[in-house]
Amino acid sequence: MAINEDHSWKFAQCFGDKGDSDDITEADIISTVEFDQTGDYLATGDKGGRVVLFERNDSKKGVEYRFHTEFQSHEAEFDYLKSLEIEEKINKIKWCKRQNSAHFLLSANDKTIKLWKVFEKSLKVVAENNLGDGPLAPSAGLRIPKLAHHDTIIAAVPRRVYANAHTYHINSISINSDSETYISADDLRINLWNLDISDQSFNIVDIKPANMEELTEVITAAEFHPHQCNTFMYSSSKGTIKLCDMREAALCDQYAKVMEAPEDPANRSFFSEIIQSVSDIKFSQDGRYILSRDYLTLKIWDINMDNQPVQTINIHDELRSKLCDLYENDCIFDKFECVFSGDGSNMMTGSYSNNLHIYNRDTLAETVLSADKSIFKSKKLGSAKNKLGLSRGPGRSGMSTMDDIDFNKKILHSSWHPRENTIAVAATNNLFIFT
Repeated sequence: MAINEDHSWKFAQCFGDKGDSDDITEADIISTVEFDQTGDYLATGDKGGRVVLFERNDSKKGVEYRFHTEFQSHEAEFDYLKSLEIEEKINKIKWCKRQNSAHFLLSANDKTIKLWKVFEKSLKVVAENNLGDGPLAPSAGLRIPKLAHHDTIIAAVPRRVYANAHTYHINSISINSDSETYISADDLRINLWNLDISDQSFNIVDIKPANMEELTEVITAAEFHPHQCNTFMYSSSKGTIKLCDMREAALCDQYAKVMEAPEDPANRSFFSEIIQSVSDIKFSQDGRYILSRDYLTLKIWDINMDNQPVQTINIHDELRSKLCDLYENDCIFDKFECVFSGDGSNMMTGSYSNNLHIYNRDTLAETVLSADKSIFKSKKLGSAKNKLGLSRGPGRSGMSTMDDIDFNKKILHSSWHPRENTIAVAATNNLFIFT
């Protein structure tokens, strides 16, 4: 299943093309992308609180996804106690393992998590009436109305709402390998839930100081181990990753294994703390390795070795000298996600100018894909071949100078098919699929 060394990725599909960028509203911007465990379904959530599902449909042309259903998951709310507006934006979607013909998935905004059931529903209509020869006719036997199948629709209903457990913004949800429990993380706490119980959760990590003026770090991401149901990890804005065992104590972080990369004194600057904040962490499917992303680098960790990462890849080293400008335009706070391929042989993360970087684990050879509508249009004209997959040597960054970079276009969210080399990428309001 390893990617060919010629890195022959090809553009497959683009959803949500609206033409000019002037038509795009804030609500249309995709805020999360997630394949299910089979790869046959794909979900996106957007800033308008909508969840859109796509279903795989293999045609003669190859792998294709088609629209399956769409539903409004969250609405904007107002917290009167804090005088805060709670956005409807979907932060995360996680699919539950499929048990029957219905799909179950969790979706979260800043404050509330919902469990949705998505299923096929048969619509029936009355096909035969019982009025017959008139209700008073002596010959008229009583006829029961007959229902006939009229149409099949895809219905989505919220089965559980897990609310009031987070004071701060929820940044992660992760379903346990036991398929019974999940964790949700905000800036300072991680809660453990049972999927069947919506009014009770257990606080398993709490880094809130007694005096908020002493606050030095926040939790940025959390994820369960893919096979060990007692193990999970979380990352912080201080650049650390903590591996926790729920069997150790009620509050797990006291005995956590801490992974932290030693900082190079030569690179120390005013911005060091900001750029070392880990924006995303992922386990490999076998649970042996951890992939972490901070502003400038992608790191691979072996869970048995906590003193330093196994590999560090500089994604855009040329930005290191421009951190002051990036601080002023707020780009330095962008949170890029990262992901392993299903077999763990490749890693992927996003960047600016709608570029996507794919790295081979062994050779560190880099492939840069561009999820840009101009390429999507030029493909129709048959001129996209050269632009699509730029292959580079080990660790060479895909960007040359600051002037070439479009900071308004950024790939923050992406997902890799669990069993094959198909990736889904969110670029503003568009969903790109490459195979």
